[in-house]
Amino acid sequence: MTDPLLVEKARTLRALHDAPVLVVPNVWDAASAALVAEAGAAVIATTSGGVAWSLGHTDGEGLTRAEMADAVRRIAATVRVPVTADVEGGYGPEPEDVAATVRAVVAAGAVGINLEDARASDGTLFPASVQARRIEAARDAAEEVGLPDFFLNIRTDVYLRQVGAPDGRLADVRARADQYAKAGADGLFVPGLLDLDALASLAASTSLPVNAMGGPGGPTVAELAEAGVRRVSVGTGIAQAAYGLAKQAARELLESGTYRTLDQSVSYPEIDALFA
Repeated sequence: MTDPLLVEKARTLRALHDAPVLVVPNVWDAASAALVAEAGAAVIATTSGGVAWSLGHTDGEGLTRAEMADAVRRIAATVRVPVTADVEGGYGPEPEDVAATVRAVVAAGAVGINLEDARASDGTLFPASVQARRIEAARDAAEEVGLPDFFLNIRTDVYLRQVGAPDGRLADVRARADQYAKAGADGLFVPGLLDLDALASLAASTSLPVNAMGGPGGPTVAELAEAGVRRVSVGTGIAQAAYGLAKQAARELLESGTYRTLDQSVSYPEIDALFA
């Protein structure tokens, strides 16, 4: 029998997408998850890059399904809010690979995933019909383990990888969105697309809530929401900021012997209390 708490978290995650915009600061380990939850995040989402780097791997399926699931398990055990896992391309190209990944993250305590439509082997995109079968396998696996509300946020890399002619990319994404929705997708993630007019056009043309990836120099959350974006995440952004601070602090200590960078630290008692 599926844990009733997990069922309730899945329903909560799904309902959060009915809000004007869901803001998702991505995390990579238990401590970052606890801090983000304490800051007020309604949902915790992992970043595959951050998880991979924290375990000594490259992003892009440099870690294994088991390593990813172990990280998700530690994160889910730390927070009370719903957790959704970045599972990259599903740790294998076949529908059965994606199904195995869904079962693994549910067992780890997650109630949703991000699933890419790019092949880990060479970065090329699966044909939409092939990705649709992978989505169907994910949906079937979630229902088989008793989580019909498991949230499938499907990432298309048309813009991120600059697939095809620039003037044809929006039409490609629209066509993919239609096939993905019919296959059981619940959301559409389009990293690399931050043009507000294009996002507004896309949001108006699909039934799926559109997820954009924000960051420095890009539109604000308010601007994205005004364009019809329903979910905003930041990918590896917060992990990169944290590692940037570590690099800066180390250089200052080694080069000048001072500690000014450490003034930005979260206090020891505050972090330790997260796990009391």
